[in-house]
Amino acid sequence: MRRSVHRLKVKLRRLWLSKTCLLCGVAVIDEQPICEPCKLDLPWLQHGCQFCALPIPAGERSCHQCQQQLQPFRQAAAAWSYGFPVSTLISRFKYNSQWPYGRLLAQMLAEYLEFEYQEGRLIKADYLLAVPLANKRQRQRGYNQAQMIAQWLSRDLHIPLLYKTAQRIRYTSIQQGLTASQRHRNMRNAFRIVQPEQVVGRHIAIVDDVLTTGATCAALTRSLLAAGASRVDVYCLARTGFAAG
Repeated sequence: MRRSVHRLKVKLRRLWLSKTCLLCGVAVIDEQPICEPCKLDLPWLQHGCQFCALPIPAGERSCHQCQQQLQPFRQAAAAWSYGFPVSTLISRFKYNSQWPYGRLLAQMLAEYLEFEYQEGRLIKADYLLAVPLANKRQRQRGYNQAQMIAQWLSRDLHIPLLYKTAQRIRYTSIQQGLTASQRHRNMRNAFRIVQPEQVVGRHIAIVDDVLTTGATCAALTRSLLAAGASRVDVYCLARTGFAAG
């Protein structure tokens, strides 16, 4: 009798967990809707700059830009290089409201960050803070993809998420297509910390979807440090190989 009950429980659990891989459509029985071959085929960031996560050759520790001038944030962590199919999944999540892709990527990013904590390559933050959108863009899109990623990470990593701590006080041009110097000028004085008491003496991790030149996260970092944060890191899904310009 007990054996039959156990078999029934196992069968029900398999039915509950049964999904199809979001990338190839094959049936999977797992907590995540992705099969192991597709997961292994993702463009995992194998070698990144220890400061800004820019993809660099194996054996090197930092990129040329960070050797010349460090970003204001202490460390960036990204699970993937911004390439296919991750770039497509992020685009579908960000622009087409396909939430399952974002949830899947956030789950895998959380696993990656946990591994980095355990290996001592990354210090766990006190709080998470999503890059805020300007009100106009938030109304146009209807949601903030960085906020959604941060909410999922907060739940998976057990790190509190700060809400309404930072505001985007200046509507900026879309960063896509701009050079590095243009991006930094575009983001100057774009953020304000409206609840500084929440960040004083705290280690904050900024959450965004893609890190390109780092201009947006750098601008928010400067505001956080000016408000009294002790350290600022960046957590993002993917890092581009953007060339400075």
